[in-house]
Amino acid sequence: MDKLSIKKDDFVRSMAQSELQRSVHGICDWSASELFVIREISKVIGKSLDPAYAIRSMLHLLSEFLGLNRGRVFLLDPAAKLLTIRYSYGLTGEEIRRGIFQPGEGITGKVFQSGETAIIQDIDTEPNYLARTVSREKLPRGTIALFALPIIVDGGVRGVFAINRFRNIHRPLAQDLGTLRLVVTQIEHILRIEQLVKAQVEQRTAALTVENRELKLALGKHSRASGIIGESAAAKSALKQITQVANTVATVLLLGESGTGKELFARALHMASGRRDRPFVNVNCGAIPEHLFESELFGHEKGAFTGALNSKAGRFEDADGGTLFLDEVGDLPLLMQVKLLRILQEQRIQRIGSSKELPVDVRIVAATNRDLQQLVASGRFRLDLFYRLNVVPVKLPALRHRPDDIPSLASHFMNQANQKFQRETNLTDEALEELVGFSWPGNIRQLQNIVERLVLLAEKPRITALEVRAILQSEQAVEEAIAKMSVEPRAIRGMVPVSVDQKDEIVRTLSECGGKKSRAAQLLGLTLRQLNYRIQVLGIGRAS
Repeated sequence: MDKLSIKKDDFVRSMAQSELQRSVHGICDWSASELFVIREISKVIGKSLDPAYAIRSMLHLLSEFLGLNRGRVFLLDPAAKLLTIRYSYGLTGEEIRRGIFQPGEGITGKVFQSGETAIIQDIDTEPNYLARTVSREKLPRGTIALFALPIIVDGGVRGVFAINRFRNIHRPLAQDLGTLRLVVTQIEHILRIEQLVKAQVEQRTAALTVENRELKLALGKHSRASGIIGESAAAKSALKQITQVANTVATVLLLGESGTGKELFARALHMASGRRDRPFVNVNCGAIPEHLFESELFGHEKGAFTGALNSKAGRFEDADGGTLFLDEVGDLPLLMQVKLLRILQEQRIQRIGSSKELPVDVRIVAATNRDLQQLVASGRFRLDLFYRLNVVPVKLPALRHRPDDIPSLASHFMNQANQKFQRETNLTDEALEELVGFSWPGNIRQLQNIVERLVLLAEKPRITALEVRAILQSEQAVEEAIAKMSVEPRAIRGMVPVSVDQKDEIVRTLSECGGKKSRAAQLLGLTLRQLNYRIQVLGIGRAS
């Protein structure tokens, strides 16, 4: 049986189990279907970059799961200066042989010549539709749409991707267009890699091997950027929630321990939404110095402050029309919380140094590994902002709660590490059992780090349980040391409670450091966040 047919059976079965249910009107949740197709395309590309296999598999997926049929890829024959069908799905041999166009001829030729996408909503009303490849009599009755997109490689139009859509599909044309643009991007990557390999095949040098491996790795990262690996019930539940709210404007709050993949889920939500063709902008609130927050988020005008030599757009403007991911939102200073609340309410921002307000259309996805309700209770997070962000809370499972996903995650990270470090290693079954049995306090990020360490330190291709156990024991020792420090708060300077007696010392140290808080924190034995908290609690004047 065809492998894609098996995947289709699995997909239909999962729909029956309520992962992707039909609505009360009998219309399929096409956003979930599209997300499934994108994930499967990522797997196809990760398995092979052979153009014939990869492109035909993509066209097969589009036909089977989205009802976009008779996909064909026309490429220019440089010698004959004609567009011919190189790859296709659902066409007979005779239809493929008839699919020949001159540049500028028919819809296909015009898209190649202009480099612009064409959407024909009804081929029967379009005089430039020549019905040369497939005669109109062989197509179903009723309205048939046609998408034709240019394939651009290295800045030049290399060919045309064309596909039909029949009238019984109940979703916007624009939604299909967004999916097809992603597919064309992957086709362009594959063709570019093929072109590079052909151009240098005579040389057979080590440099070619390294470059090709790097291109494959880059393409794999791009195609899996929003993929969620795992089939556990906990992971599926979180993904289902993301899919259900993707096409709404509701603010989503991702909750989970550090390392649970919050950015991946945020990207998955973005890709499943109608904003997928617009920017996805990631802001780590815990990594921005407090005095730079406002400029970073809202931008500034030239001369607004010392060092503002040019005007600069902020992250909200960068994300206009798309999605803004606020990671570690619990670290936002109180002043910025007020401004963020106003922007969420009014959808307008104002650059530093400007009196003009700019409208922005941004979907907010926030994430935190902290207890926001506890921060609200302690006065460090605004209650009104908490309610504004907590519209759709999604709890991301810790890795210890989804042990069934560890084998597939470990395999994924092992393949990545082998490519990155040019190794050929794999885990024995016993070694994999050691990974499954570990508690993973650092979650997915910790698993990835350990797999990379195993690959780097491996002396033989097969990594044994003994090697895995040794590394996990060292990780456990570190965790126990950290836990011991946490129950002995006076063992480190930074854990001393805030007291009024510290005020004079902090003021004096800030003065000696010229107001530089990062340097003062070092001298005081504090982190920058701890110092800022003491400045706020003790009412110390603002230092630059």
